[in-house]
Amino acid sequence: MSTPETQSAPARHIAGQEPLHAVEALYRRFAEPGETIRHGGHVVEVTATHLRIDGLSRSARLGDVVDLRTKRGARSGEIVQIKPDSVLVAPFESSAEISLGQAAFNRGPSSIHPGDSWRGRVLDALARPIDNTGPLINGSAHASETPAPLRRARVDAPFKTGVRVIDIFTPLCYGQRLGVFAGSGVGKSTLLAMLAAADAFDTVVVALVGERGREVREFLEDTLGAETMQKTVAVVATSDESAMMRRRAPDTAMRIAEHYRDRGDRVLLVLDSITRLAHALREVATGTGEPPVARGYPASVFTDLPRLLERAGPGVEGRGSITAILSVLVDGDDHNDPVADSVRGILDGHVVLDRAIAEQGRFPAVDPLASISRLATRAWSQDQQALATRLKAMISRFEDTRDIRLLGAYQPGADGELDLAVRQIPTIYEALTQGPQDPRSHDPFADLARHLKAREAASEQT
Repeated sequence: MSTPETQSAPARHIAGQEPLHAVEALYRRFAEPGETIRHGGHVVEVTATHLRIDGLSRSARLGDVVDLRTKRGARSGEIVQIKPDSVLVAPFESSAEISLGQAAFNRGPSSIHPGDSWRGRVLDALARPIDNTGPLINGSAHASETPAPLRRARVDAPFKTGVRVIDIFTPLCYGQRLGVFAGSGVGKSTLLAMLAAADAFDTVVVALVGERGREVREFLEDTLGAETMQKTVAVVATSDESAMMRRRAPDTAMRIAEHYRDRGDRVLLVLDSITRLAHALREVATGTGEPPVARGYPASVFTDLPRLLERAGPGVEGRGSITAILSVLVDGDDHNDPVADSVRGILDGHVVLDRAIAEQGRFPAVDPLASISRLATRAWSQDQQALATRLKAMISRFEDTRDIRLLGAYQPGADGELDLAVRQIPTIYEALTQGPQDPRSHDPFADLARHLKAREAASEQT
């Protein structure tokens, strides 16, 4: 009769439990503390954008990370579809190095641990440092959720961006979500950098999604500048990276922003661009067989976008806030593009950059008539609101009569309102022109008044 001392470890019974499997018992005996058994499978199908893996279905959840072993080292991907006998994985790196039969292990849901020392660092979409300045110092585990609607603080505290055309016509509040709608080459990135340089924020988180590789360093070092970078965490996924990396970069940036918000910071999140995120979402979704519903975009794209953007905004009472400024690249200058139209309905305002204005050499090329801030009334005083409304009316009158004036049909003295617009609007346009190297405006209405008075004084002397 055998005794517990003479029984082998795999055959022993634990009170109330079945005998351990031999391999599992050996693993538990020799594994490092805190490790868990990893569920394994093998690759059965490889395409340019996806992998199919058998053996992981029963333990898999959507969003789990799968590790793969290749001849050139470890690779990983995310589970995007689960079937009874297999899972579909979108790899973070190129699938060219992965072959049939290679082992795959389910690592579980992804997690990052932002730390206070992350400011000033540049990361990839998986929160790995790419700035060659040493490893990251992780913070404690932090699970942040989107605050419930009735627990969120009210958005009622305005701030100055220092950009005159924004602060006059589309003023912003902490916790607001603003979209910058523009075609390519109209000055979108420059305006985003000018807004990011506002001294109203404790921390800035920048997500560059689908950017050209050569422009990343220029944007961070030149456009943002060293002073702003000291309080900035940048998450970068360039255009040559996989769709999963471009898809994950905004989520990583949002998690970092949530960490700083929950510790009480006023955070600015800059996302450039939401359109390239939508392209990555489309690429992943169509790879799983999801049919397109609007100009090639599957329905899940229009579900994922508000799910991401709703995480920005004010935190719970007594915490910080995430002010989100994101760019929307309107393809072919079509502002009725499905992505632009969907995002516009989620945001708390939008700024439209006009190519015709940029061609006139006026930067930022903001169209005041097409731009709107839904929270402007909480930032303006009554006098400022009246003045901004008056300015918009004058600009509208000036632009509507441009063709008549070019044809020579305009006669001064026939319409006093038009005479005033013709005399003052060019000066106002001149006052609103501002570059990254120009001083920031602390009182834009006073600056505009001083500029108008100076021009009037100069014209009287001549």
